[in-house]
Amino acid sequence: MTTAFWCVLAAGLMPYLWVGVAKFAGRGYDNAAVRDFEDRLQGLPKRAHWAHLNSFEAFPLFAAAVALATIGGAPAERTDLLALVFIGLRLLYGAAYLANQATLRSLLWLGAIGCVVAIFLGIPR
Repeated sequence: MTTAFWCVLAAGLMPYLWVGVAKFAGRGYDNAAVRDFEDRLQGLPKRAHWAHLNSFEAFPLFAAAVALATIGGAPAERTDLLALVFIGLRLLYGAAYLANQATLRSLLWLGAIGCVVAIFLGIPR
């Protein structure tokens, strides 16, 4: 399996990292009423939940980019590197979300999306 494929797996699991933070940092987690628990979150647990949701939003385009780059014959080394940078930026993005650093978070988000676009642009025509 290529590094980029491992990164797809990491990106697919990343939402669960952030929701774990939300559940363990928040008080009163109730597995029988998860949505009610999420509605009551505030502060860091709420931001962790938002990072969780955003990770789900970022995943499909990244996974598609890696799959299409592989099918389309893009250079594997380039795709691997961009995928690793994407994962690093997304982890930093989540950390910035937890730290309530909105501007930094937005810049990290932009960088990660830039990696996805760069993966797409590396597919030979």
